[in-house]
Amino acid sequence: MLIEQAAYGNRWRAVTPSAKAVFALGGFVAAFLAGRPSLAFTVAGLFMLVTVFGAGVAPLRYLRVFAPALSFLAVGSLSLAFTLGVDASGGIAVGLLPNGQQVIAQVAGRSAAALTALLFLVLTTPLPDLMALLRRLKCPETLLELMVLCYRMLFVFSAALVDTQSAQAARLGYSTPRLALRSLGSLVANLTVQIWQRASDLHVAAQARNNDGPLRFLPAEFANVRRDLSIAAVGAITLVLFSIAMP
Repeated sequence: MLIEQAAYGNRWRAVTPSAKAVFALGGFVAAFLAGRPSLAFTVAGLFMLVTVFGAGVAPLRYLRVFAPALSFLAVGSLSLAFTLGVDASGGIAVGLLPNGQQVIAQVAGRSAAALTALLFLVLTTPLPDLMALLRRLKCPETLLELMVLCYRMLFVFSAALVDTQSAQAARLGYSTPRLALRSLGSLVANLTVQIWQRASDLHVAAQARNNDGPLRFLPAEFANVRRDLSIAAVGAITLVLFSIAMP
């Protein structure tokens, strides 16, 4: 829910998704054209500044979204420094790559830049606007329908979680460690059943309406589309040229 809260509450909510997508695409291209790790990290820093100070996303909220992905990136990058082989006795030998540090820095820099570009897009653009953009780009309708259903089930899951936790807390279900552990087990079991039942009800409701076509939503209207696209294109081209020009 943190991503959706930021997407609906940032200063660039009224900017057309096409402009934000163009700028994010420029960040992706700049990330992979960066010849040095420091240059890629510079691109990542620029996107973080634009997202926090430009779009007005709260720094703490940004860090809460960024930290899990950064942890995954750190673990994945560290694994590139090691190599597996077979020694003379037939056993498994683990060693360090001669240029492991350079590989880690390059991969981590490009991945961080691409990650911050993606976070810029999703933290400033609500999912319905993104789906409208993907529909205009001729994205397969099956994929869009899956996105809509998953988006709906996230809110169903959140509502069920809050209701169940509130009911358990009102009955002092978390007053002691033993009761907390028992309540946690009941919470997982109840959520599994509730989500399964609500997903089934959603499927039955769709069938009852003879739903055999794509899911349609009223697209939002955005002012100053040409201006926003022009600014985004200039920013994206500047990023790409910056990555190419810097040695």
